[in-house]
Amino acid sequence: MKTLHRYLLMLLVVLAASILILTFVTRKVHSFPTISEYNSVARPPSIRPDYCGVTIPPNIAPLNFLIEEDGVHYCVKIYSKQGQSIEVLSRSPKIMIPEDPWHKLLELNRGEQLNFDVLIKPPSSGSWNRFGTITSMIAEENIDPYLVYRRIPPVYAAWRHMGIYQRNLHGFDESLVLNNGYFGDGCLNCHTFCNNRTDKMLIGIRSPKYGSSALLVDNGTVSKIGTKFGYTSWHPTGRVAAYSINKVTQFFHSARTEIHDVLDFDSALAYYLADSKTVKTSPVLAKKDRLETYPTWSVDGRYLYFCSAPLSWSEHDAVPEHYDQLKYDLVRVSYDIDRDKWGELETVLSAEDTGLSILLPRISPDGRWLLFCMCDYGCFPVYQTSSDLYIMDLKAAQHEYHRLDINSDESESWHSWSSNSRWIAFSSKRQSGSFTRSYISYVDRDGKVYKPVLLPQKDPTYYDSCLWTFSVPELIIEPVRFTKEKLGRVVRSSRKISVEMPITTATPKPGTLPSHDEPWRQERE
Repeated sequence: MKTLHRYLLMLLVVLAASILILTFVTRKVHSFPTISEYNSVARPPSIRPDYCGVTIPPNIAPLNFLIEEDGVHYCVKIYSKQGQSIEVLSRSPKIMIPEDPWHKLLELNRGEQLNFDVLIKPPSSGSWNRFGTITSMIAEENIDPYLVYRRIPPVYAAWRHMGIYQRNLHGFDESLVLNNGYFGDGCLNCHTFCNNRTDKMLIGIRSPKYGSSALLVDNGTVSKIGTKFGYTSWHPTGRVAAYSINKVTQFFHSARTEIHDVLDFDSALAYYLADSKTVKTSPVLAKKDRLETYPTWSVDGRYLYFCSAPLSWSEHDAVPEHYDQLKYDLVRVSYDIDRDKWGELETVLSAEDTGLSILLPRISPDGRWLLFCMCDYGCFPVYQTSSDLYIMDLKAAQHEYHRLDINSDESESWHSWSSNSRWIAFSSKRQSGSFTRSYISYVDRDGKVYKPVLLPQKDPTYYDSCLWTFSVPELIIEPVRFTKEKLGRVVRSSRKISVEMPITTATPKPGTLPSHDEPWRQERE
């Protein structure tokens, strides 16, 4: 009995000591010193990533950052109009913001200013320095909660690992959708979603072992279509997917900052009819003397927009003589889905008028804005420092457009819209000139696009040592439900939806489009 009493007494002592230690540690970590005397510094502190003047979604992960000022102690206070402020005391310049208080603060202050007060104690001084307040804005509208992108090393013929990932933007959780390890180190890209949803989606697959195909997720089932889809866009009804067929070649420069380039030696558009599981094309989508690529549907499904350029070289040319003069027009063609009938081609914006190549059109879900790239020439903006983002007002009588203020001196490309038309995600090389990273920007109802935010990571120095390129960021309202194991099994399966290009509707080009549609595959075989 005495032994039992001694045991209980010891247990109570240990428990009490644990509570005292926990209380002390908690207060030590979260306490914010009362600093009555400090030196004022008449500028904001240097931080990375740069969050000064940005507009952020109210449902975004904490914007952890690195203070690039010498110090031995760092104090940060984050506050807005309502709610309890967040106070962080750290011996490290890495400021890690607690998630729950962050989300509560943002939710309470939609449409309000967000403030960051930063105080630093330098190593050679006993007094604190207080820097100018960093301010940003919290938008009223959420961003779609998930972002899907492809991660691939920035090499051009010797890569082995790549994958498509989905990121929960509310926090830092990233999960693998599918990587090429599940089908023999082939290639996967061109992930496409219908209306920002994952119940109808496509992933392009190229594999020396399992062939080229399109992985189709459709209302709870996963199938493999027996042909590779290129750049793809779903009709808003989900009944039709328009896609490009591209014969791509890659070559290298010896005396330029960006040493490589990509050209379409041949390309055309086709479309997949989901109900009948057939593939078709039309003379208006596959002209003998034109290159067609980057399809995108209007919100009402009445028009297919795409990019078109004159085909002025032979497939036997190693590098066409005037490749750097090729420029794409932005065109559209009407479509009657009930009759499967195409109309006449019309030019929306011509390269002759802009002097630039017009690429990657994407229309906001409210039907108002068309976001696109323009660069000096060609069809692959990610490899051109001249590539910038532009926006066109589709409701304006003359389809007015302008270059966005958010552009940098490096390449901007691969953009997508959120389902509420208030946010865009895009790829940019502005950090290093070599690696594409994902950024998000707020778009107001007048089409003004605000200073972008680098996709936040838990460790604010993550990108310093990250050797992945992030490309084709697509905003979605829900996660991909199928596991990577299930998707991989379907790719490896011999079962597939067999499709053929109908001879009666196709308009073959000189060449015609190849069985090998990527240079990496020619090299490996």
